[in-house]
Amino acid sequence: MGIRDFFNTKRKGDNKVNETTPYYRLGGEDKVRELANRFYDTMETDPIASELLAMHPMPLDKIRHVFFLYLSLWMGGPDDYQQQFGHPRLRARHLPFSVTPNLKAQWMYCMRKAMFATTDDILLANQLLQSLDQLAEHMINSE
Repeated sequence: MGIRDFFNTKRKGDNKVNETTPYYRLGGEDKVRELANRFYDTMETDPIASELLAMHPMPLDKIRHVFFLYLSLWMGGPDDYQQQFGHPRLRARHLPFSVTPNLKAQWMYCMRKAMFATTDDILLANQLLQSLDQLAEHMINSE
């Protein structure tokens, strides 16, 4: 379940964006793409996220795009991610990697920096970060 489930009753294949979704409130495609890119920019340049960066395939172009598609879906935007890759199954997709509490902290650090750099609505940013923190917590599979 994603945050989109709380704001939207969109069916699979329906790419109409409801104006109450976080996707729309954030600013739509351009802002979600900016958020995804800022996230990876932070990961690439901030030494705090070096361990997280090391586990990603290089170059990051493809993963940036896939992350943008996922964030769009998760925030109630177009379901292009699901059309291309199927159900996100995030936990299953992350099981091959050792996701530790430290990696989760690095991930959230990058997301916080990206969110506050791209989002003017602080209440929305905090709501999204709270939901993303819960999602990231669920990805932890190793100490």
